[in-house]
Order: sequence, then structure tokens, then C-alpha cells
Amino acid sequence: MSQKKIPTYENLGVSSQKEDVHSALKNIDKGLFPGAFCKVIEDIALDKNYCSILHADGAGTKSTLAYMMYRETNDVSYFKGIVQDSVIMNLDDIMCVGKPTAILLSNTIGRNKKIISGEIIAKIIQSYEKYIEELRERGIPIYTGGGETADVGDLVRTLIVDSTLITRMKREDVINPQTIREGDVIVGLSSFGKAKYENAEYNSGIGSNGLTLARHGLLKHKYYDKYPECFAPEIDKELVFFGKYDLNDKVPNTPLSVGEAILSPTRTYAPILMEIFKDDYSEIHAIFHNTGGGQTKCSKFGHKIHYIKDNLFTVPTIFSMIQESSQIPWEEMYRVFNMGNLLEIVCSEEYAKNKIIPIASKFSVDARIIGYCKSNLQNENQLTITSPQGKFKY
Repeated sequence: MSQKKIPTYENLGVSSQKEDVHSALKNIDKGLFPGAFCKVIEDIALDKNYCSILHADGAGTKSTLAYMMYRETNDVSYFKGIVQDSVIMNLDDIMCVGKPTAILLSNTIGRNKKIISGEIIAKIIQSYEKYIEELRERGIPIYTGGGETADVGDLVRTLIVDSTLITRMKREDVINPQTIREGDVIVGLSSFGKAKYENAEYNSGIGSNGLTLARHGLLKHKYYDKYPECFAPEIDKELVFFGKYDLNDKVPNTPLSVGEAILSPTRTYAPILMEIFKDDYSEIHAIFHNTGGGQTKCSKFGHKIHYIKDNLFTVPTIFSMIQESSQIPWEEMYRVFNMGNLLEIVCSEEYAKNKIIPIASKFSVDARIIGYCKSNLQNENQLTITSPQGKFKY
């Protein structure tokens, strides 16, 4: 290979901000609460006191990593985690809007049948049922309504696992980020470690965003020839698996291999949020799920707000390894990844200290005030991140 090129997320064929998608949606109806974390629509039961939310998302390219680990080990259990990813990318987004009533889930699996066997499909479907049952045992009112498995080898190189959720909630319970004000603090809930409700030994904190950059920036080029079905052939060859690690290399200070770390299931905060939602939560002005857009997600919400983050968690090891291996600029890392806190709650300082942080602690999830909000004189939102890696403005 020639001298290593330093890629952006975009020249790997993906986008952290999805500007083209947002442009296509700019004239679409914004729903009952424009600016809410998810689109809120009229109640499907036509009750004027309620509203409905329909949300679709999935595990993204993380399913390709599960396939690679399966091929390396012949262990079909590596597909279990992407089921959690597919569910939580929807569930936690919905819960950023407020307390849901019953939630109904349907899943869609698209596979290349010549590569993804019936045994794998069975494991995925069984894992959906088991994980939904576990969520209900933790107080989340979620149920399955079936799904679809499609053999689409002409379109899908390996596997894609998506979910769709629908729920109703009281209109008075909706959290509207338009209420964010100067003086509010930002509480970050950690994405790494081990929550009381997690089955895995340790969570790297990776989540389900930025996995295209993570796998190509971390893994050695030997996987280019070994797994040609695991990348788009249109990508520059020098940007495909251009990192320095094997899947079975160990991640320092964790019990995980590199492969296991980048497959760590997306942490859900639903048990914590349901506990918070038991009482009046009107002092919460916004909840952000730091998926697409990473640490810059907040800047899409509110009006004329300057978000200042100056007390973030120490960057988890997996993100430091991605940066060191890929040489992606830190400014881009914060734009793509959650960098240690996947959920943020905007509220008063008193409510943060007396309510949110103690409840998170009860579930063994670290929480801290990571920043605050100021009014912005410009007619747009602004974000400033001050970190050991530098000061970045977005």
C-alpha cells in the first residue's frame, strides 16, 4: 500500500450529519411538536389528549462485524448483540420524547442467503423475543408484532437488521427542546462500563454509530482479501481496513478483544428513564440520544442555544484506539462518535443533582454534569467542546 490516506466519514460512503437527507425532508410536515427529538403525530386512536410516535432504525453496518466474528469463530451468538442495537436505536430515541405507553415493535431482516444461513436467522429472531422479554421484566412496556425476513442478495452483501417501533403518549408528557434556556445544565450518562441491567461483562461504549469508520480505521488490511463481502467495492482500496489491529487483539484495561469491543451492544437508558418518568419530569427540557452526529447531536435541537461541554468523561479506550489507529482528527471523532456518553439530559442544576444523577447511580451508570447552556446571539445553535484533545467549535 502507498502512504496511508486519512479518510473522512464521508469518503467511506457514509455521513454523520446526513445533510442530503435533512435537505430532502426540509419541506415535510414536522408534526405536532416541531423540534422534538422524534416526529410526533396525531394519535392513532384519535384521542386529542394523546399523540403517537413511529420510529424506524437498525443496527447499521454493525451486522457486518457480527458476521466477521462469526466467520472467525463459528460462534453464532455474536449475532445476539445486533438485535439489541436494532431495538435500542429506536427505543431510546422514542424515550427522548417522554414517557411512552405500550410500545409495539416489528423487525425487518434483509440477508444474502448464500452467506447468511437459516441458523443465523433463527438466532436473530430468537434473540428479538428474548431481549423484548428482558426489557418488559425491567419495566419497559414493549411487545413484538412479528416481522419480515427478505432474501435480497442482489441488494445486501451480508445482512441488515432493522426495527420499527410505534407508541402513544400523553401530549402533556412530551419533552419539547424548544424550552431549553440559559442556565440549564447538560447531564451526560456514560456509555461504557457495566450497568446493573446489562448481561455483558463490560460495555466498550461504542454504540451503533460510526461503525464504518471504526471497523476500517481499526482493523488490518488483511481483512480486505479475507472478507470482500464486508465493504462497498466503490471505496478506495487504501481506505478499506487500513488499521493496525486483529479482531482478537485485546483492548487495554478491559476484558474485551477488539472484535468484542466494537460489537458491544448499544447501551439502553430505558430503565433509568422509566424510573425518572415515574414522577413529574417537567424540569427536563430535552433528552438527546447521541447517535448520528455523536457529541454534536445536541446542536440540532433548541433555538439560539450555545451548548458548552467542558466536563466530558475521559474518552473510553476503544475511541482512543480508533483515533490512534486511523489518525482521524479528534474534531471528527467528536462529530461521529458518542465519545463516552450516549445520553444527555438538559435540565436545571438542582434537578440534575437531586434526581437524575442519583437514579443513574442506582443502576450503576455513571452520570455527571458535562456542560451547560447559554443563549446564543446568532440565529442558530452553536456547540463548543473543551477537552484534553483540544477545543472544538461546531
